[in-house]
Amino acid sequence: MSVQNYIVKNERIRNAFLELKQSGKFNGQQRLNFSWSNWGFGLESLEDTAKRLQKAGIRYIELHGNHYGGDLGYKVKETLAVLDEHELKVSGVCGMFSADNDLSSNRAIHRQAAIDYLKREIEFTEAVGGSYLLVVPGAVGRAAKYDDMEFDRSVETLRLVADLFVKHGVKAAIEPIRSAEVSFVHSIADAQKYIRAVDHPGIGHINADIYHMQAEEAHIGESLLAAGEQLVNLHLADSNRCALGEGSLDLDTVIMALYVLGYNREGRFVTPEPLGPGGDPYPAMYGKPDKALLDHMVMQSAAYFREREEALLS
Repeated sequence: MSVQNYIVKNERIRNAFLELKQSGKFNGQQRLNFSWSNWGFGLESLEDTAKRLQKAGIRYIELHGNHYGGDLGYKVKETLAVLDEHELKVSGVCGMFSADNDLSSNRAIHRQAAIDYLKREIEFTEAVGGSYLLVVPGAVGRAAKYDDMEFDRSVETLRLVADLFVKHGVKAAIEPIRSAEVSFVHSIADAQKYIRAVDHPGIGHINADIYHMQAEEAHIGESLLAAGEQLVNLHLADSNRCALGEGSLDLDTVIMALYVLGYNREGRFVTPEPLGPGGDPYPAMYGKPDKALLDHMVMQSAAYFREREEALLS
């Protein structure tokens, strides 16, 4: 009996991974850089978050892009002091795009808010040593399109700040999100089309997300390989958007694809972002932290990822 199509694709990636391991080009000592996205921790203090990540042996953090106004958000000096105390470095910043700061909005005031927000976050990302800033072309939580011009408005608006990414040495990482949450740019191919449309050296990278890829991509491993050098960060969650190991995600194929891609190097990150199911994840920003749940989520995800990575590399 023949095997299912996805198994054929899995085996291609496994064979490429095994061939790489047996070649003289394989660097098994350099593991994937494991980070954590903290915006889903709600109103928890950065100090408490840093303690948890340090306890789990995590060295990088993707910071919540919480500079929604000039007086709001993390302060550079205080942030670096907390992270230094707990031996953490910033991988990047998770840009947050709602209807209030939508690059594609049909209201100019909201596009201007997106421009102002990006200016603040780009400067902050450089100041704390982050290498990328996540950019979503349309508002998260708005699945219905405004009109047929939203893609073009988003491209035009992002182009206005593109020079700043180059000036501050920050990679703009375009994130495709499933169609249940955003109205356009749902896949790796969509993100690449968007990047080509912006056509600027400051806008050239991708933040993929495994949870969204399950809904939008024909095969996650093949799509990661298709992202190629543009892939700078990969958000992780299991199939149920919970901690790694608590769903049915084929994590082994994801890890093997990343090694085949040569992703185990500086400046490239895998970053859990388990938020639980739902069409609009942003309320997680304002929730009261459940310390025991967050502790479990971090320890479970970190331990399971390292276990699977070690099993594949041994």
